[in-house]
Amino acid sequence: MANKNKLINKSNHGIAPWLGIAAIVILLDQLSKITITRLFSYGESHPVTSFFNLVLVYNKGAAFSFLAAEGGWQRYLLTAISVVAALFIMYLLKRHAGKSLFCWALAMILGGAIGNLIDRVAYGHVIDFLDFYARSWHFPAFNIADSAISLGAVLFVLDELRRVNK
Repeated sequence: MANKNKLINKSNHGIAPWLGIAAIVILLDQLSKITITRLFSYGESHPVTSFFNLVLVYNKGAAFSFLAAEGGWQRYLLTAISVVAALFIMYLLKRHAGKSLFCWALAMILGGAIGNLIDRVAYGHVIDFLDFYARSWHFPAFNIADSAISLGAVLFVLDELRRVNK
């Protein structure tokens, strides 16, 4: 009976804590983008370490600039995908609110998706500024939202591995 009450109490919180985590991701993402756009001109780069720069670039496409060279229709497609994904994630959060690692993954992805969605709606592109490189090879620039989405994906894998190993 005690274990059943623990499960009930865990899920009684609903999605509020998970939406709170997503909101923190959105806040950090947007504050970092506002800061970088006020301090940098487009294309401006400042070395931080021997393998990392801060640089202001725009991405009109999806991950790794996929579809960036298209004529503009991709903005609407990617916006619609983001909205549908956010709604689906909120549904999953409500349905699985008591599964903490799973919900951490969802919350991180939700926050990142909405962070980039805000950019697409407001500017028509996503603001990227984190530039990691080795010699002359540069990983595509990214942002806090992209980092949260990636971390959420890693958490999904860990959650699945944990479930499979039970």
